[in-house]
Amino acid sequence: MDQHKLRTLVFEKTGVRIDIDDPIFALVALNEAVLAEAVERHVDLLDDATADLAEQVQALRESGFVHPPVHAAEARPAAALVSATAPVPHGAPLQEKRLVAIAGGAALLCAFVVLAGQALLLRPAPAPAPVMVAKELTPEQSSALREGEKLANIVAKLDPKTRAAIAAEMQKP
Repeated sequence: MDQHKLRTLVFEKTGVRIDIDDPIFALVALNEAVLAEAVERHVDLLDDATADLAEQVQALRESGFVHPPVHAAEARPAAALVSATAPVPHGAPLQEKRLVAIAGGAALLCAFVVLAGQALLLRPAPAPAPVMVAKELTPEQSSALREGEKLANIVAKLDPKTRAAIAAEMQKP
Protein backbone atom coordinates (compact mmCIF):
# COMPACT_ATOMS: atom_id res chain seq x y z
CA MET A 1 0.00 0.00 0.00
CA ASP A 2 1.56 3.27 -1.14
CA GLN A 3 0.35 5.83 1.41
CA HIS A 4 1.56 8.80 -0.62
CA LYS A 5 -0.39 7.60 -3.66
CA LEU A 6 -3.54 7.05 -1.57
CA ARG A 7 -3.10 10.46 0.06
CA THR A 8 -2.83 12.13 -3.35
CA LEU A 9 -5.83 10.22 -4.67
CA VAL A 10 -7.99 11.29 -1.70
CA PHE A 11 -6.96 14.90 -2.18
CA GLU A 12 -7.67 14.82 -5.92
CA LYS A 13 -11.12 13.27 -5.47
CA THR A 14 -12.33 15.09 -2.35
CA GLY A 15 -10.05 18.07 -1.78
CA VAL A 16 -9.37 16.81 1.76
CA ARG A 17 -5.75 16.63 2.87
CA ILE A 18 -4.86 13.71 5.12
CA ASP A 19 -1.62 13.10 6.96
CA ILE A 20 0.38 9.90 6.54
CA ASP A 21 -0.06 9.25 10.28
CA ASP A 22 -3.86 9.57 9.98
CA PRO A 23 -5.76 6.60 11.50
CA ILE A 24 -7.65 6.20 8.21
CA PHE A 25 -4.65 4.28 6.89
CA ALA A 26 -5.27 1.63 9.57
CA LEU A 27 -8.77 1.25 8.12
CA VAL A 28 -7.29 0.89 4.63
CA ALA A 29 -4.93 -1.85 5.89
CA LEU A 30 -7.85 -3.62 7.57
CA ASN A 31 -9.85 -3.40 4.35
CA GLU A 32 -6.96 -4.92 2.38
CA ALA A 33 -6.69 -7.80 4.87
CA VAL A 34 -10.42 -8.55 4.71
CA LEU A 35 -10.39 -8.37 0.91
CA ALA A 36 -7.39 -10.72 0.71
CA GLU A 37 -9.16 -13.22 2.95
CA ALA A 38 -12.33 -13.07 0.86
CA VAL A 39 -10.39 -13.54 -2.37
CA GLU A 40 -8.53 -16.48 -0.86
CA ARG A 41 -11.82 -18.12 0.16
CA HIS A 42 -13.24 -17.68 -3.33
CA VAL A 43 -10.11 -19.03 -4.97
CA ASP A 44 -10.32 -22.10 -2.71
CA LEU A 45 -13.98 -22.57 -3.65
CA LEU A 46 -13.14 -22.29 -7.34
CA ASP A 47 -10.28 -24.79 -6.94
CA ASP A 48 -12.61 -27.26 -5.19
CA ALA A 49 -15.28 -26.83 -7.86
CA THR A 50 -12.69 -27.29 -10.62
CA ALA A 51 -11.38 -30.45 -8.96
CA ASP A 52 -14.94 -31.80 -8.68
CA LEU A 53 -15.57 -31.00 -12.33
CA ALA A 54 -12.30 -32.71 -13.35
CA GLU A 55 -13.35 -35.83 -11.40
CA GLN A 56 -16.72 -35.83 -13.13
CA VAL A 57 -15.07 -35.47 -16.56
CA GLN A 58 -12.75 -38.35 -15.69
CA ALA A 59 -15.74 -40.46 -14.66
CA LEU A 60 -17.45 -39.63 -17.96
CA ARG A 61 -14.31 -40.62 -19.85
CA GLU A 62 -14.01 -43.90 -17.96
CA SER A 63 -17.65 -44.72 -18.72
CA GLY A 64 -16.96 -44.18 -22.42
CA PHE A 65 -19.42 -41.34 -22.70
CA VAL A 66 -16.71 -38.71 -23.38
CA HIS A 67 -13.68 -39.43 -25.54
CA PRO A 68 -10.27 -38.22 -24.30
CA PRO A 69 -8.49 -35.49 -26.31
CA VAL A 70 -6.20 -36.61 -29.14
CA HIS A 71 -3.07 -34.86 -27.78
CA ALA A 72 -2.03 -34.71 -24.13
CA ALA A 73 -1.27 -30.98 -24.57
CA GLU A 74 -4.98 -30.40 -25.26
CA ALA A 75 -6.04 -31.94 -21.93
CA ARG A 76 -8.03 -28.97 -20.65
CA PRO A 77 -11.00 -30.37 -18.69
CA ALA A 78 -13.49 -27.61 -19.55
CA ALA A 79 -12.58 -27.49 -23.25
CA ALA A 80 -12.58 -31.26 -23.47
CA LEU A 81 -15.98 -31.45 -21.82
CA VAL A 82 -17.47 -28.92 -24.23
CA SER A 83 -15.88 -30.31 -27.40
CA ALA A 84 -16.05 -34.03 -26.68
CA THR A 85 -19.45 -34.40 -25.03
CA ALA A 86 -21.97 -36.16 -27.22
CA PRO A 87 -25.69 -35.59 -26.76
CA VAL A 88 -27.40 -38.07 -24.47
CA PRO A 89 -29.43 -40.54 -26.54
CA HIS A 90 -33.01 -41.21 -25.48
CA GLY A 91 -32.27 -44.76 -24.44
CA ALA A 92 -29.15 -43.87 -22.42
CA PRO A 93 -28.73 -45.60 -19.09
CA LEU A 94 -29.76 -43.74 -15.95
CA GLN A 95 -26.16 -43.51 -14.69
CA GLU A 96 -25.03 -41.57 -17.77
CA LYS A 97 -27.90 -39.12 -17.35
CA ARG A 98 -26.89 -38.63 -13.72
CA LEU A 99 -23.31 -37.91 -14.72
CA VAL A 100 -24.47 -35.30 -17.21
CA ALA A 101 -26.73 -33.75 -14.56
CA ILE A 102 -23.84 -33.67 -12.06
CA ALA A 103 -21.54 -32.04 -14.63
CA GLY A 104 -24.22 -29.45 -15.44
CA GLY A 105 -24.74 -28.76 -11.73
CA ALA A 106 -21.00 -28.32 -11.22
CA ALA A 107 -20.87 -25.90 -14.15
CA LEU A 108 -23.76 -23.90 -12.66
CA LEU A 109 -22.07 -23.91 -9.25
CA CYS A 110 -18.83 -22.60 -10.78
CA ALA A 111 -20.73 -19.86 -12.60
CA PHE A 112 -22.53 -18.91 -9.38
CA VAL A 113 -19.27 -18.76 -7.41
CA VAL A 114 -17.66 -16.54 -10.04
CA LEU A 115 -20.65 -14.18 -10.18
CA ALA A 116 -20.89 -14.02 -6.38
CA GLY A 117 -17.18 -13.22 -6.18
CA GLN A 118 -17.57 -10.43 -8.70
CA ALA A 119 -20.58 -9.04 -6.84
CA LEU A 120 -18.65 -9.01 -3.57
CA LEU A 121 -15.36 -7.69 -4.88
CA LEU A 122 -16.41 -5.24 -7.59
CA ARG A 123 -18.59 -2.72 -5.81
CA PRO A 124 -19.42 0.58 -7.50
CA ALA A 125 -17.80 3.75 -6.18
CA PRO A 126 -19.90 5.67 -3.65
CA ALA A 127 -21.85 8.66 -4.89
CA PRO A 128 -20.09 12.00 -4.46
CA ALA A 129 -21.11 14.17 -1.53
CA PRO A 130 -23.82 16.71 -2.34
CA VAL A 131 -22.62 20.24 -2.95
CA MET A 132 -24.34 22.91 -0.89
CA VAL A 133 -25.10 26.08 -2.82
CA ALA A 134 -25.64 29.22 -0.72
CA LYS A 135 -28.86 31.08 -1.43
CA GLU A 136 -29.12 34.85 -1.37
CA LEU A 137 -30.58 36.54 1.70
CA THR A 138 -34.04 38.02 1.52
CA PRO A 139 -34.35 41.80 1.93
CA GLU A 140 -35.84 41.31 5.41
CA GLN A 141 -32.87 39.17 6.47
CA SER A 142 -30.39 41.74 5.10
CA SER A 143 -32.05 44.61 6.99
CA ALA A 144 -32.18 42.55 10.21
CA LEU A 145 -28.45 41.89 9.91
CA ARG A 146 -27.71 45.59 9.37
CA GLU A 147 -29.83 46.58 12.39
CA GLY A 148 -28.13 43.90 14.51
CA GLU A 149 -24.69 45.24 13.56
CA LYS A 150 -25.77 48.80 14.47
CA LEU A 151 -27.07 47.62 17.85
CA ALA A 152 -23.84 45.72 18.51
CA ASN A 153 -21.83 48.89 17.80
CA ILE A 154 -24.07 50.95 20.12
CA VAL A 155 -23.85 48.38 22.95
CA ALA A 156 -20.05 48.33 22.63
CA LYS A 157 -19.98 52.10 23.36
CA LEU A 158 -22.03 51.78 26.60
CA ASP A 159 -20.50 51.65 30.08
CA PRO A 160 -19.50 48.18 31.42
CA LYS A 161 -22.35 47.98 33.96
CA THR A 162 -25.03 48.60 31.31
CA ARG A 163 -23.36 46.14 28.89
CA ALA A 164 -23.39 43.47 31.61
CA ALA A 165 -27.09 44.10 32.26
CA ILE A 166 -27.88 43.85 28.55
CA ALA A 167 -25.83 40.61 28.25
CA ALA A 168 -27.70 39.13 31.25
CA GLU A 169 -31.06 40.03 29.69
CA MET A 170 -30.04 38.45 26.39
CA GLN A 171 -29.26 35.16 28.18
CA LYS A 172 -32.85 34.82 29.38
CA PRO A 173 -35.24 32.86 27.17
